Amino acid sequence: MSTSAAYYPYRSAAARDLCLAYCDSLAAKEWSVASEERMVPTSYGQAFVRISGPAGAPPLVLLPGGTATSLMWAPNIRALSGAYRTFAVDQIGDVGRSTCIKPVRRIKDLLVWLDELFDALKLKDGINLAGVSYGGWLTAEYALHAPKRLNKIVLLTPGGTVLRFSAKFFLQLFFAAVSFAAIGRRWCVLPLFRWLFADWARTDPGRFEEEVDWLVTIMRSLQPRRLPFPTVMTDAEWGGLRVPALFLVGEHEHIYAADRAVRRLRRVAPHVRMEIISGAGHDLTVVRAEMVSRKILHFLTEEPATADARRNLAPEADCNGQREQALP
Repeated sequence: MSTSAAYYPYRSAAARDLCLAYCDSLAAKEWSVASEERMVPTSYGQAFVRISGPAGAPPLVLLPGGTATSLMWAPNIRALSGAYRTFAVDQIGDVGRSTCIKPVRRIKDLLVWLDELFDALKLKDGINLAGVSYGGWLTAEYALHAPKRLNKIVLLTPGGTVLRFSAKFFLQLFFAAVSFAAIGRRWCVLPLFRWLFADWARTDPGRFEEEVDWLVTIMRSLQPRRLPFPTVMTDAEWGGLRVPALFLVGEHEHIYAADRAVRRLRRVAPHVRMEIISGAGHDLTVVRAEMVSRKILHFLTEEPATADARRNLAPEADCNGQREQALP
């Protein structure tokens, strides 16, 4: 299997068609605003984007988590697209409608892909960029890569970025992956999902069980991939971050401890706005959708940072420090 297959990253054309049919049904049921669906050419393949909101409004690009699509923003899209021209993206090399014609192995590949995507969408600068989990890590990395193109960034429980993944998370993930690979049954991964998305499972069990079924379908449908793994930003990189940033994390987060993440940011990047969301974990955009959307909008609609203000956000720092993998 390789990126040369027309159905990559799926295992087969039938697997691709099954996943895309589900995405279409989910969009019809849960995407609550009018949108334009566009395939955008890049050197890595066609990027699928859902565009909503007023044509003249400031741009807000929305990046999904790993093994997720643009539809993960459905709980927030009505609020966000009321004030912004939103661009919800299916990530290249992952599940969704974006096609991938060459390998995505390094973070540089994803950053170049975003450069090309923004160029093709005619988003020159002043871009607001928000990401959840894997998309949050990619958002932070892009802020280091091209700060002049961005206005503000929103990091929602980003993978790595602030802290290494917890040992317990890796153990849960390892046992779920091994048992699913060997047996391929739903019950192999259910404990992981119930632990990681505990608040969702408790507050909306019916919709949570549907999501588990969808995640199991994805796991059966996707080829093994080698996407870049999230890293942790160094103290110097956080201290030298030039783009105004909002960091939100659920109090019940399991990929790392929410309080430890906030403590580190207060130490190395006090210019970053940070907050712990009560009653949520890695599912904060779902179980606390209204609150999260409100906090994003409040942050974005504040007086925009000027060039001089950005330079004063933090002292100059050497951002070439040693990067560490987000491993326990």
